[in-house]
Amino acid sequence: MLRPRIIPCLLVRDKGLVKTVKFSSDKYVGDPINAVRIFNEKEVDELIVVDIDATTKGLGPDLKMIERLAAECRMPFCYGGGVKTVEQAQAIISLGVEKVALSSALVEDPTLASRIAEKLGRQSVVAVLDVKKKRFSSRYEVWTHNATKNTHLNPVELAPLLQQHGVGEIVINSIDHDGVMKGYDLGIVEQIRNVTTVPMSVLGGAGSVADIGELIKQFGIIGAGAGSLFVFKGAYKAVLINYPTLADREALVRAAHLRSA
Repeated sequence: MLRPRIIPCLLVRDKGLVKTVKFSSDKYVGDPINAVRIFNEKEVDELIVVDIDATTKGLGPDLKMIERLAAECRMPFCYGGGVKTVEQAQAIISLGVEKVALSSALVEDPTLASRIAEKLGRQSVVAVLDVKKKRFSSRYEVWTHNATKNTHLNPVELAPLLQQHGVGEIVINSIDHDGVMKGYDLGIVEQIRNVTTVPMSVLGGAGSVADIGELIKQFGIIGAGAGSLFVFKGAYKAVLINYPTLADREALVRAAHLRSA
């Protein structure tokens, strides 16, 4: 039975786990390996890990770090950061990772998706679109290199193009909502959902289980990703790895199926 996925997203910088606000002001929050172990115990649906420095520093994927994470991970695992070639994607998948996330490489060459999909299957190819609303406009634009480079591309036009080239999943990551914990940007989610048919996940803004519930209520079978929600607790944002209870997750699943009924 298809069901919505609730997905912790871990950001890694210099092999440490960090959390950002609007892609800046990063705060060190611990060891990613320890976080993976705790998420194993909580039986999370899926995990995304992104090395936020790899592309901006011109580095390739840190295969040793990925191997350590994959060896610990007991849930479907998606890795992103610095992937630019078919060979790099193959190497990552060979370590036990299920999905490879790409961003700037697909903006520069959308055909990379089809070449990776040909080798690994399109279910392993994830496009991450970091989006930001243009000032004084309703238009969104795609940014890359950790939100330092504006491509001026419209994600509503780019997403279906990437789907045509073999992307098996699209992740919409709101730069404006990142770390703010005041809810997802549902407007851009609706726009992308209307022009694509592949599975979609959303990042940026979740501050409560209710925010996840609202996303699922509106869009049904979708991936609800979050970072701050799953690594912070309380008004003072104490570092505490957490995840919705089984009862909360089942309630969210029922809401999704009521919507689709």
